Amino acid sequence: MNKQEYNELSSQILDAAILVHREMGPGLLESVYEVCLQKELELRGIKVASQVRLPLFYRGIELDKEFRIDLLVENEIFIELKAVEVLLPVHEAQIISYLKLANKSLGFLINFNERLLKHGFKRFVNEF
Repeated sequence: MNKQEYNELSSQILDAAILVHREMGPGLLESVYEVCLQKELELRGIKVASQVRLPLFYRGIELDKEFRIDLLVENEIFIELKAVEVLLPVHEAQIISYLKLANKSLGFLINFNERLLKHGFKRFVNEF
């Protein structure tokens, strides 16, 4: 995927997240936003998977630890969803860790518990 394709897909993700936020409003559970955003992206013809397993490897050995990615878009972009009062550094560390562990280039951290979604939308790049 080239930069233009990443940018076009990023724009679709932002637009879809804004639409979900407008429809559902803040204050709901994270799982509600997850299924709604997944459906909105699918309605746009975008391939998306939820709760994708991300195993942890150390020196080529799979360890007894795995993570779950909220949404994986087009097998390239991670979306980590939150519905919290305020995003904390640990939330940012979470998406950064996922990007590095999976060797992916782009991820979004979206907090739906904001009056204006733009205040809860963060983009993370890993060696892009």
